[in-house]
Amino acid sequence: MKQLDDILEKESKLRRGMQARHMFMISIGGVIGTGLFLSSGYTVNQAGPGGAVLAYVLGGVIVAIVMMCLGELATAMPVAGSFKTYAQEFISPSIGFLSAWLYWLNGAFTIGGEWIAADIIIHQYLPHVPDVVWYAIFAAIYLALNLTRVGVYGESEFWFASIKVIGIIAACVAGVLALFGLTGHPAIGLRNYTGQGGLFPHGLGAVFLALVPVSFAYSGTELIGIAAGESKDPAKSVPRAVRTTSVRILLFYVISMIVLVGIIPWQKAGVNDSPFATIFQVAGIPYAHLIMDLIVITSALSAGSSWTYASSRLLWSMALDGMAPRFLTYLSKQKVPVWSVVVTLFVGTLSLWLYDVSPNTLYLWIVSGIGLIAVLSWAIICASQIGFRRKYVREGGDVSKLAYRTPGYPVVPILGVVLNLAIAVSLLFIPGQRVAIYAGVPIILLVLLGYYFIYKPRMAKS
Repeated sequence: MKQLDDILEKESKLRRGMQARHMFMISIGGVIGTGLFLSSGYTVNQAGPGGAVLAYVLGGVIVAIVMMCLGELATAMPVAGSFKTYAQEFISPSIGFLSAWLYWLNGAFTIGGEWIAADIIIHQYLPHVPDVVWYAIFAAIYLALNLTRVGVYGESEFWFASIKVIGIIAACVAGVLALFGLTGHPAIGLRNYTGQGGLFPHGLGAVFLALVPVSFAYSGTELIGIAAGESKDPAKSVPRAVRTTSVRILLFYVISMIVLVGIIPWQKAGVNDSPFATIFQVAGIPYAHLIMDLIVITSALSAGSSWTYASSRLLWSMALDGMAPRFLTYLSKQKVPVWSVVVTLFVGTLSLWLYDVSPNTLYLWIVSGIGLIAVLSWAIICASQIGFRRKYVREGGDVSKLAYRTPGYPVVPILGVVLNLAIAVSLLFIPGQRVAIYAGVPIILLVLLGYYFIYKPRMAKS
């Protein structure tokens, strides 16, 4: 397809310094953050022990479907624009424009959400240090990491994400030992699974409603698609990253949740503490709470850094297409989109002001809003894969020659579209999270108005 060559040529200015292990860990970095370490407690509280585990299993299956669709697209078209470019070319320019702006806002506000989560933990130990001091430190760290050449950033994220993985494994081991009474304390056993209302104290309907915060927890897996634009060998590294990421993330989340719900009664789980710190504490590990809190802080900042990287690359791609101001296309000598990084971080800090306005509810609002944008983006990825495959075949392409092919086509991508849209609709039935619809729909309409009245007329004249 000549169209593919043209798109690859346009977005070929970034340096391809990303290795397969970097791509995998950037995706891990985007996913394993506050969604697992903090908001998982909220999911347990709302869905109960069995409901929380089942919600993460179902969410993991949906993520695997999206990753399979993204794998075919990102292997054939490894560009920083990723699903924005795919939607633009294989669905419609308006959907590409909408996808780009929604996902960029998603990424920018996720940065703020991760900072808020880190600040919640830090404030427990240093309550007299103003929040603005920590936010300034976070911003300086992010600038230092994201303005360097991509290989250095990828290496730093590899090690930061490794800390998360080690922390999760340690928590799971400690939790299992505590369940069986092998830590010097009486065994917890199965009482938190079977007692206090059983596995599904709120019924099976709560499982479906819990998929919204679960989607927030899993959002970030699709960052592989953006990192593919700076991959050294996308034909090999992208399929490998897609396969390993979806399987390992599912295992991390599901095994962690099985242990977590066994340790913490579902009524006591919440969003303002770290359930994984509680696991270490119950296991009797000295300074357990401090150790796990340090891991949570590292994880939150690492996740935010991954989103800064991905969102800045997406904003750069948007500027190339005229969807954003032209100055954002500027690249440094290291081939880094400097102004895109700075603007993304600036917008991310604006979400912090909203938290000051309503500290008791905003974090859950952000969870809902990001979950909504995540599932809409996932639906667009699946629909883009259908459009790509149809166009590829129509123009004489040989499907067998694709480096990676979505299994079960077209059933798998269609299922991905339907399931993700169903999750978005479920927000209407969650009283505390309907705000995501109330805020999200006007934003969607505003972005579409921007497309039809600003971007489209300007492109017609050029």
